[in-house]
Amino acid sequence: MQDMIQSAPTLLLVDDDALYCRILGNALKRRGFTVLTAHNVQQALHMVGDVPPKFAVVDLNMPGDSGLVLIEKIHKLDPQAHMVVLTGYASVATAVEAIKLGATHYLAKPADADEVLKALGQTDGQVGIEIKQQPLSPKRLEWEHIQKVLTENDGNISETARQLGMHRRTLQRKLQKRPVQE
Repeated sequence: MQDMIQSAPTLLLVDDDALYCRILGNALKRRGFTVLTAHNVQQALHMVGDVPPKFAVVDLNMPGDSGLVLIEKIHKLDPQAHMVVLTGYASVATAVEAIKLGATHYLAKPADADEVLKALGQTDGQVGIEIKQQPLSPKRLEWEHIQKVLTENDGNISETARQLGMHRRTLQRKLQKRPVQE
């Protein structure tokens, strides 16, 4: 990991939570990174331009465009970039999409600087990862299903609500809640 930091010390940190961004950014600076901070995808795209950072930590759920838009853009500019999606709204569907678009890892918030560094340095999967023996709860299954349908509809809440047979406002309220932790 130290070799990667020395050859490309710039890290783009994108999160709409300014306090979390400042705390994580300071911790990553102490670990040797030059940290560029943005609070939405448009700001980050403006900062990146045509020269992507070698490292990026991107929040998934922000006002405006999703962090997935930024992941895709950075990956197109530099397929070797190490990107971690960091989210408080973790789901299987968004994790799969993030990896398909070029993220190298996916972490649920809260994650500290050491967890982020470990994820940034990880380029291969882990065959020894613990597999849960307990099935998902009905509430977690509902959350996962909503996320899957929302992803299939490119984030279109109205169409997702129609397909799920629920009112749009009900869906919006469900999406504002954090997923049930298992």
